[in-house]
Amino acid sequence: MEWKIKKFDELSNRELYDIMQQRVDVFVVEQNCVYAEIDGKDIDAYHLFATDDDKVIAYTRILLPGVSFDEVSIGRVLVNMGYRGEGLGQELMKKTMEFVTKDLKEKSIRISAQEYLLEFYLSLGFEEASDIYIEDGIPHIDMLFTKSEQ
Repeated sequence: MEWKIKKFDELSNRELYDIMQQRVDVFVVEQNCVYAEIDGKDIDAYHLFATDDDKVIAYTRILLPGVSFDEVSIGRVLVNMGYRGEGLGQELMKKTMEFVTKDLKEKSIRISAQEYLLEFYLSLGFEEASDIYIEDGIPHIDMLFTKSEQ
């Protein structure tokens, strides 16, 4: 398994295709949710992903402050169905959060989390930052992570 982080223009055609295919497979097909998956935010984003045999198996999109929220945001968090249950989601989020806090030097991260993943994000240090709301037919909650000064 290999971890990569790239800006949009650094992605190969094959990497971009595989990322988009994984996102559609998870967020549109698997979750039976019709919405605009390609939303215009990818071009200025960082894309952090893991590959196995040159196939994307885990992915997050990192948006800079002002794109979706006042803070940096992480979204499109996914682990390929065949790789779930092995702790890859935790590893993915920890690597993403480390990149945001160390490389981008940001102290806060805001996410729009699907409600069923509330405990997962709480375990990573995120706190609830909104009431539950419906987005694209799925219950969501805003959550905020603030790096402690140590």
